[in-house]
Formats: sequence, structure tokens, C-alpha cells
Amino acid sequence: MKKTALILSMFVLAVLLLVMPASADTISLVLSNPVQSAVPGSTLWFDATVSAPLSNAATVYLNSVDYGITGTSTIDDSGFLSYFVSVDPGETLTANLFSVTLPPDLAVGVPYNGFFILTGGGPNDFNNLATVDFQINTVPEPGTWVLLATGLGALAMAIFGRRSLAQTATT
Repeated sequence: MKKTALILSMFVLAVLLLVMPASADTISLVLSNPVQSAVPGSTLWFDATVSAPLSNAATVYLNSVDYGITGTSTIDDSGFLSYFVSVDPGETLTANLFSVTLPPDLAVGVPYNGFFILTGGGPNDFNNLATVDFQINTVPEPGTWVLLATGLGALAMAIFGRRSLAQTATT
């Protein structure tokens, strides 16, 4: 009986010593241009670099995403689905992560903020791995600026034209 207890305790001790300690592998997610400006009705693409440190013990699988944005803009994550499947230790991937389509009736001059979360870990895990924030600033169409500048130029010419005409008449 004592011999069996000794063998069993040594077996448990050996198993505990041989088990590899659990480590959480990490990734880095960086948007190349997190703040962008566009006119309502346009589409913006957000490129990202995903990298895994060489110290990771295994491949990190990118299994899912979660995202959101203020307002009614549409986010298309097909870039993630096409390019980002997994990252091996020491590997770096750079590609289009997602795109945002702005509705044509979006208010101009209002910043729209959003987030994008990568989840995964193991082949079937959905742990939060990395989060990035982004911002979209809506600007008026360039045609509006051209029309405004033309109108101001015509107004300036009218004012200066009257002044020079008045000076000629008094001389």
C-alpha cells in the first residue's frame, strides 16, 4: 500500500513538472492612418499591421472581429477575412483590415468615432487580442469650396471696382 502511494505521488509530481506552463500569446495591431477625412458618400480604407512577437509559443489565430462606429456608416470587414487568418511568432502582416462607407446624407464637420477588435487565440478561441480606435472627419465637397472662393472673388472685384470707379470720377 505504501509503495503504491509513493509511486502515485511520484507520478503526480512528474506530471506537474512536465506540464508546459500556460502562456498567453499576444499580437500587436496598428492602423496606418487611424484618422481620415472624407466627403459624405465616399468609402475609406483602413490598412493595418498585425504582428506577433518572436517570443510567442505558437501561432495566434485571428478568428473573429467586433466593430462599431457612431452614426449610420457601414463597415465592411472583408479585408480581415481575406488577409488576416493567423500570425506565426515573429510574423508581420500588412493589408487592408476594413473599409467604411459614409452615407451621402452624413452631417459635415462632425467627427465619427469607431473601434475594431480582433478576437482569437487558439483555433477555436474568441479572446480579445487587440483593439484599435479610428476617427473619420467629414468635410464638404471640393465643389463647395470652389463655389465659395469664386463668389468671394466676385464680391471682392465688385467692391474694388466701385472704389476705383469712384476715385476716377472724383479726379
